[in-house]
Amino acid sequence: MPIYLDNNASTRPLDSVVEAIRPFLETEYANPSSLHRFGQQVRHKVECAREQVAGLISAEPKEILFTSGGTESINLAIRGALAVQPAKRHLLTSAVEHSAVRRLVAQLAREGYQVDEIGVDREGRLNLAELEEKVTEDTALISVIHANNETGVILDAGRVCDIAGRHGICVHLDAVQSTGKVTVDVAQLPVHLLSLSAHKLHGPKGVGALYVRKRTRLVPMTYGGRQERDLRPGTENVPAIIGFGVAAEEAIDPPPERIDSIRHLRDGFEARVQAAIPLAQVIAARADRVCNTSNIGFERLQAEALLILLSERGVYASAGAACSSGSLEPSHVLQAMDIDPKIAHGAIRFSLSRFTTAAEIDRTVRVLVEVIERLSATMAACS
Repeated sequence: MPIYLDNNASTRPLDSVVEAIRPFLETEYANPSSLHRFGQQVRHKVECAREQVAGLISAEPKEILFTSGGTESINLAIRGALAVQPAKRHLLTSAVEHSAVRRLVAQLAREGYQVDEIGVDREGRLNLAELEEKVTEDTALISVIHANNETGVILDAGRVCDIAGRHGICVHLDAVQSTGKVTVDVAQLPVHLLSLSAHKLHGPKGVGALYVRKRTRLVPMTYGGRQERDLRPGTENVPAIIGFGVAAEEAIDPPPERIDSIRHLRDGFEARVQAAIPLAQVIAARADRVCNTSNIGFERLQAEALLILLSERGVYASAGAACSSGSLEPSHVLQAMDIDPKIAHGAIRFSLSRFTTAAEIDRTVRVLVEVIERLSATMAACS
């Protein structure tokens, strides 16, 4: 059986999610905007799912907007918030954002916005002093990632909100990778906007949510029907929304033993890899990380070659790097952390889930050792 260690890319849907979705593909197919009884029965189920997703982050149901996923939620949050204050043309973000934020703010810069990226230290922790220094009277928005998708490092969102609050600045939090792994409580964390995605927490793909705190204004980015408080028009993806609700309810207050079990597997994996492979270096090992994420750099090796050989042996992971113009470049996250390029080029992200077993970790370590030995021998023969 293949070993799936790419759960930060997408997770296996829970059986309960699959079963909950089925009726909305077979028998409960009415449009929830229809006024007849059939449509309103479906509308009721959508609103129940909204309550479930709201419960995941201690929000009120009316503060939840359903979208097509994390990327749309991020775009609506950032563009919608900026459009409310057209005279302000400055926004702050971090140097380690997901591409959904990174590419959007690059486009905003081309449109005339001033964008400042706040740096991180070698453990991936945000430079909060720099963040405060970069705030100006023209700053309209601070948008930061909560748990980094490549390293798992958890940003101090409370401190970011403190800084923003002193200056009256709107805060957007990309919580796609953190919800379901750490407590995200908007009753305690005063963010204005927060993005979620179902398929990162054992729900279906193609659905996400945007939390919009009461009295936070947004300008819609698309126009059409009156769905989602006029902010996200279009017929709702009912099956996916229903599945999201079930997954969200399952993710509320996960048992500590489940989190501890995943962390124990992750920490044991890292320790065994470092003991067996002198070339290995765990990235952000001293930072506060979500329980499931391990980014390991293998010195003087190429992530692409490693991933291919691992895949051939039935172990599925991913690289914190992008193939560009035929050459593998270290990711912007690892570059921002000032990771030695000899290590960053060989960085692999292993992301576990509640379904990962000790036996799978055992086999992954064995396979990884064999793959590294094979690549090292090939390099030695070519030198």
